[in-house]
Amino acid sequence: MKKLALNGGAKEVKGKFRPYNPIGVEEAEAAKRVLDSGILSDFLGCWDPRFYGGAKVQEFERACENYFGVPHAVTVNSWTAGLIAAIGAIGIEPGDEVIVPPWTMSATATAILHWNALPVFSDIESNYFCLDIAALEKNITPYTKAIIAVDIFGHSADMDAIMSVASKHGLKVVSDSAQAPGAMYKGRYAGTIANVGGYSLNYHKHIHTGEGGILVTDDEEIANKARLIRNHGEAVVGDMGRSELANMVGYNMRLGEIECAIGIEQLKKLDDFVSRRQAVAQRLTTGLSGLPGLTTPHLIDDCTHVYYVYPMVLQIDAVDASRTTIVDALTAEGIQGVFAGYTNIHLLPMYQRKIAYGTTGFPWNSEFTKRSICYDKGICPVAEELHDKTMFGLDLCRYDLCDDDVDQIIAAFWKVWSGLGLLG
Repeated sequence: MKKLALNGGAKEVKGKFRPYNPIGVEEAEAAKRVLDSGILSDFLGCWDPRFYGGAKVQEFERACENYFGVPHAVTVNSWTAGLIAAIGAIGIEPGDEVIVPPWTMSATATAILHWNALPVFSDIESNYFCLDIAALEKNITPYTKAIIAVDIFGHSADMDAIMSVASKHGLKVVSDSAQAPGAMYKGRYAGTIANVGGYSLNYHKHIHTGEGGILVTDDEEIANKARLIRNHGEAVVGDMGRSELANMVGYNMRLGEIECAIGIEQLKKLDDFVSRRQAVAQRLTTGLSGLPGLTTPHLIDDCTHVYYVYPMVLQIDAVDASRTTIVDALTAEGIQGVFAGYTNIHLLPMYQRKIAYGTTGFPWNSEFTKRSICYDKGICPVAEELHDKTMFGLDLCRYDLCDDDVDQIIAAFWKVWSGLGLLG
């Protein structure tokens, strides 16, 4: 048996993985054409044809509509901005409750607070790490107005079940598909089944423009509201002749011409980016099968995974070491991007102390929201157990892995498993 690197042996992975960089010649040339034009942004924050942005913004949005099969795509300068716009566009009021899973980026929940509504955290299921339907229904109250379904790690939430619950209770649904562009759910793209959804264009996502996001929806009114929130809606609604003013607190959430030019070229390559990452994941799954106590990713029937993260779960009783020790041993073998747990944002200081706007506990203690919202540890037991003890993953989003890299990762896993009894 080979001596583990953690115990002084040679590393199984011999070199550094190549960073994921999908930017090519096409993107560079597209960006240069914008630079040569001198028009880096063509938005105006008033009622004018340029209220909707310049040529590349329009071209990118139409390309997204065509690719994702939706009538409306709205670009924004970050997916955080996209979430804020989406929550505002569905008509959330101060004091409303919006259900959200604890496994997501913090902005998913703070987008709710942005509109002085309250996030209610609901547990996840243990196979796909998305909203658990039974827990979701238990968290619905008379104050609940919407659900945010997070397609974590690149796999869609169970949207048929979520949309059924939403229809039953008269709720809106937002898909946070930041990590899942190109993933399929029963013949439709993740993010397109909810009332509004969208994707991140952040630098370590499948396609990226540095920063940015895309909102997608079938609902023309939601799309129009999102465009107004994106671009100083309060200054525009009068000249538009719009009488409905709810949530027309506008911002500059506009994506520039260079970013959109890059996005156009990136979108053309998305199918290839996704298929390459799926091939890596399939090679990993095949190579790791048979390791006792290790569960590799699950897929819902008739769905695909785009593997922003390659998630795994340990059956602690079946392995003779803690997760922390196993992760340390895999890292010592030279595997880059291995991490333990994910996140439980209900346990962040903001929610534990209920301090957001100012110092006095607003909006939780305001007259329109003063009621008990629990963020105690224990409200999401599945998510907490996975984070604390059993889930770990590989950051596939950060690397461009070749077959040799994957084979070395697999060899490192088998080496560590062969020495589990020596890890303690």
